[in-house]
Amino acid sequence: MHTPPGLYTFRIKGRLGPTAMSAFPAMECEHCCGETLLVGPVEDRAALFGVIAQMEALGLELIELRRHEQDDPSR
Repeated sequence: MHTPPGLYTFRIKGRLGPTAMSAFPAMECEHCCGETLLVGPVEDRAALFGVIAQMEALGLELIELRRHEQDDPSR
């Protein structure tokens, strides 16, 4: 199954510090209400699973994953 490139938001439990953030150089970071939002482009399915694997390797708790449509005004 092919996953086209897109903009994704990853909602993670807790506040990521600079060291953890360095694992996601292509992502923008926002902190809100004890959670961290990582927002950035993901090129394909393999890259998406790579980001998720990196989060797991760092022991991060992924709360939500959202792909934004190109015309999505929320991002």
